[in-house]
Amino acid sequence: MTSFPAARFKLKDRGLIRRGFKADFVILDTSRVIDRATFMEPQLISEGVKRVFVNGVEVWRDGAVTGNRPGRALRRDR
Repeated sequence: MTSFPAARFKLKDRGLIRRGFKADFVILDTSRVIDRATFMEPQLISEGVKRVFVNGVEVWRDGAVTGNRPGRALRRDR
C-alpha cells in the first residue's frame, strides 16, 4: 500500500519505515475504524484513528488536529 506507489512515483525517501526516510504513518485501532461521513454530513470524522504522523511530526491525536503542519505537496524525483 505504500512502498509500491512510492517507488512508482519515484519518491525516493517514502513508502518504507527506514532511517533517513520521511515518517508518514497512521496508528489505528482496527477493531474500531469506521467512516462516519455521509452525503448529508461529509465533514464527520472517522473513528478509530488514534494518531497520524507526517514527516515524523504528529498531526492528529485522539480525534483532533495538533496544529502541526509539516507536510507539503509531493513531486516525483526526476
